[in-house]
Formats: sequence, structure tokens, C-alpha cells
Amino acid sequence: MSRTAMCLASSLILLTGVAFGEDAPVEKTRGSTVRAKSILGAKVSLRGGHSAGTVEDIVLSNEGVVDYLIVSKGSKLVTVPWDAAKFNYEKRMATVDITADEYEKIPTYTSERYPEFYTPAYRGQVYKYYGLTPGRERRLERRIERRP
Repeated sequence: MSRTAMCLASSLILLTGVAFGEDAPVEKTRGSTVRAKSILGAKVSLRGGHSAGTVEDIVLSNEGVVDYLIVSKGSKLVTVPWDAAKFNYEKRMATVDITADEYEKIPTYTSERYPEFYTPAYRGQVYKYYGLTPGRERRLERRIERRP
């Protein structure tokens, strides 16, 4: 089995609890590993405590790395780069450091038509809304920051 297939299989195993409607308590395994069901359904707030909605879905890269959170509020969905969210896993809460006005300018979509997450134009546009630069370097920085 290829490395990519193994990563995706592991991610799907972690998501099965959510798919079958289990409660989603915070579950950590070995060190700082976090299960997907600790992220899905988490509340998302913006600078100043304004609500952005809840984490509806996550988007994984081909390597099995979480690249985006899909945040829902009503029937609208917004893409939030993983790098833009600071998680408190115990409270099942994420904070995104932009204002409510800035967040309102981000294009929304519905579950019937997801965007093409990995086109360079879309990726660059989304990251720009959050004041970030897409790229592997930033993901590596975040991993180092999260180490105990």
C-alpha cells in the first residue's frame, strides 16, 4: 500500500466515529496526535469573540495532512486554511485571527458545489484573506510550534 493510501486510510478510520454519530469527546493518542472527531463540530470564533460557525468538514492533502477547515454557518460554507486556526482541543474551539468584517468578505459556497481547493488561484486567494502565504514552509513552522 502506498504512503498516500495509508495516510488516507488512517484518516478515514479516525473519521468513522463521526460518521456513525458517536459523541465527539476530545481524544488524544500518543503525544500530541489529535483525532478528527475532536475537530469536526468544533465552534469557530473570530477576533473579538464573534462566531464564524462550526467545523463542518476537513480537507486533506494527498499526503493526509489537514490543509483546510470547512466552516459552516447556516447553509453557507467558508474555507479556512488550517494554518489560520488556533485550536483549543479540550474546549473543541478554534479561533481565527481576523475581524468579522474581514471574514464577511470571504467568498462562500454550498455543499452542492465545493471549490477546487488546490488550484493555485483559489489557494492563493483564500490564504490572502487570512493574511497568510500558502506553502509547505508554513505547515512545517506550525508543526514545530505545536511540539510540546
